[in-house]
Amino acid sequence: MTTPGDPAAADRAPDGPSLAALGQALARINASLDFDTVLREVIEAACALTGAHCGCVATVGEEGTHEGLVTSGLSEEQRRRLVERPGEPGLFEHLRDQPTLFRTPSLASPACPFGVAGDVVPAGAYMGAPLHHLGAYVGTLLLGDKRGGGFTDADGEILQLFAAQAAAVIVNARAYRAERRTRADLESLVETAPIGVVVFDARSGRPVSFNREATRMMENLGSPERAGECLLAEMTCRFSDGREMALDRSSLAGALRRAEKLHVEEVVVSTTDRRRIRALVNASPIYRDDGTVESVVVTAQDLAQIMTADRIRAEFLGMVSHELRTPLAAIKGLTTTLLGSAQSVAPAETRQFYRIIDEQADRISSLISDLLDADRIAAGALSVTAGPAEVGGLIEQARMAFLSGGGRHAVLIDLPADLPRVMADPGRIVQVLNNLLANAARHSPAAAPIRITAERDGTDIAVTVADEGRGITPERMARLFHKYGGDSDGEDAGNSGRAHRDGLGLAISKGLVEAHGGRIRAESAGPGRGARFTFTLPLAGNPAGRAGTPERRRAPPQGTGEKPRILVVDNDPQALQFVRNALRAADYSPLVAGDHHALPRLIKTEKPDLVLLDLILPGTDGIDLMETVPGLADLPVIFMSGYGRDETVARALEAGAEDYIVKPFSPTEFTARIRAVLRRRAAPGPFVLGELGVEYAHRRVTLGGRAVKLTATEYELLRVLALAGGRVVTHESLLRQVWAGRSYTDAKLVHAFVKRLRKKLGDDGLRPSYVFTERGVGYRMARADDVGHP
Repeated sequence: MTTPGDPAAADRAPDGPSLAALGQALARINASLDFDTVLREVIEAACALTGAHCGCVATVGEEGTHEGLVTSGLSEEQRRRLVERPGEPGLFEHLRDQPTLFRTPSLASPACPFGVAGDVVPAGAYMGAPLHHLGAYVGTLLLGDKRGGGFTDADGEILQLFAAQAAAVIVNARAYRAERRTRADLESLVETAPIGVVVFDARSGRPVSFNREATRMMENLGSPERAGECLLAEMTCRFSDGREMALDRSSLAGALRRAEKLHVEEVVVSTTDRRRIRALVNASPIYRDDGTVESVVVTAQDLAQIMTADRIRAEFLGMVSHELRTPLAAIKGLTTTLLGSAQSVAPAETRQFYRIIDEQADRISSLISDLLDADRIAAGALSVTAGPAEVGGLIEQARMAFLSGGGRHAVLIDLPADLPRVMADPGRIVQVLNNLLANAARHSPAAAPIRITAERDGTDIAVTVADEGRGITPERMARLFHKYGGDSDGEDAGNSGRAHRDGLGLAISKGLVEAHGGRIRAESAGPGRGARFTFTLPLAGNPAGRAGTPERRRAPPQGTGEKPRILVVDNDPQALQFVRNALRAADYSPLVAGDHHALPRLIKTEKPDLVLLDLILPGTDGIDLMETVPGLADLPVIFMSGYGRDETVARALEAGAEDYIVKPFSPTEFTARIRAVLRRRAAPGPFVLGELGVEYAHRRVTLGGRAVKLTATEYELLRVLALAGGRVVTHESLLRQVWAGRSYTDAKLVHAFVKRLRKKLGDDGLRPSYVFTERGVGYRMARADDVGHP
């Protein structure tokens, strides 16, 4: 190594032309603020100044961690071999240890403290200079492949002068990049907010920008082609104190300049064609330095949904009043008759009166129990006490209760002889079956039978109640399990009490099934073609499906006591608001994004524990993102979609999704699905494939009952493949998950460890039993249909 001022050097300080070239180079690197462009210009300008044929600039972030590397004159293979040096300290650590300018005749020279094999990078002299800004280390410039005498002292002086300025330019570009990211995050937040946001120019009265919700509200007031500024001129605002204001340009500009603040004021906005919306409005002026108003930010919350919710609640209260009034009237009438009759009532008539009073009291008690259950489900406080139970016994209890309660339909039961037991709270599951039987009876002719079947479905038992009645229209299907949605059609339109009562029973059934860790769905071929209700219960002994109180079933926080971080990607602002509120209520930490372009950055920076992904997004879909976004396939992903076709669900699950939930869904179902996925990831059950067994809790691997000794990396490789459930895991995904935090990018490393793992498992690479190769893609664990196939 040599340094400037070496007595053996006969070089001179920079001359005039060199300083002129330095000035041009500095102007070149200051021409852009884009971080990647600046790094590229820095290394190319440094090479041009010193006559180097190749070089690199390595930078560190504000936390002192390696941030990036930009090279010039090196092939991709040379760049990779320069960075990846297995078994040796990284190049970046060596560069950071050089506090001043340094030169060496060759990176392969014995005098070089971080020698590199001669075939890794071009031969020739190399020179490097650290980048410092205000005393902080920013990175290092490394230049090389200078022939014909090597680098001179003049080159070193020029490089030092250039490096001092380049460090400042890099810091400025980094700050600009951070500012742009913050701005993009803020714009994304405003754009996806469930509240309309409009910015007006105070001088002209013209709208500067609308977010997505504001645009939707405008479109509700007029056709899409009339939305925006043209529609504003036709609007009138009526305030709660009776004032009215036209929103034409002149009136609006005058009001904006007066800087009148509004705080949560109810305003009715109407158009000339009598369309209108009611909203809660806030207005805040933005001032210039001279105190004049520059712009005004107006936010508006559409009250339509709140008004709809109030109307539904009023109807629900009406239903409850109607349901209670009828039995109370009967009880009151009978007791009045018994107490006020002048003549004695015959004993037979008295018993009949008492029987009716008892039935009506039971009806009131049942309604109160249903209301309490519905409220517990909505609050996430419904608990079940589950234990091993026979499916046949539960179905028989429900059948007897249905028939003894006056059911006139034949109940046909078809169960396999070897049906395993399930984890269930017997009383609650009988309640679910009673609700489904009563629902089937209400919508079926008296002579039509009701069929109950059950079958094994993976780690669950699926129980189906089918009828031959009126069927379910698509409109009813969408709100079938909603608490306030009802289960009525045209035939029941005049009987709101009955309609809501039916819907309450199905909503309770849904909550009870989900409290057991199961799912419930309805199917129908259409009006007049019957309906099928199917719910699932976990097998007894299945750890992932044990039921309990919501507090017990909640997945433990990941990491060091923090709430699990859930990333939600959906371009519907109302859906984002619903999901965010549900996650917060369930004690999760939600991260929401309305644009899928932010997904790679959020995965890298926020490190979520789970991703909720809308299936259909502008310009792409969630399945494509699973294949293209780095790191997404490594995380548990739950798809959310309004498309519930079996083919779509199967395609999503085959792409690697953990679960698929069809919109609309209840908060109870939604959070139960998340808890189940996080629980499976946190504490998966043992893996068994032929003679191979993996006990994750004890990090123990056995083959034919004998323990197999694996290194930490070999075990982690086997664990990742086993947890993938037979899906292909790419080389890149394995590198990220098994060798996390290291700079390996070569699939050869994966090949080598798979070969070692196969050897310890006694697996033949040509005819594997456990680990299968997907050529050019990655590896997967065997499935049942792979046994005996090469």
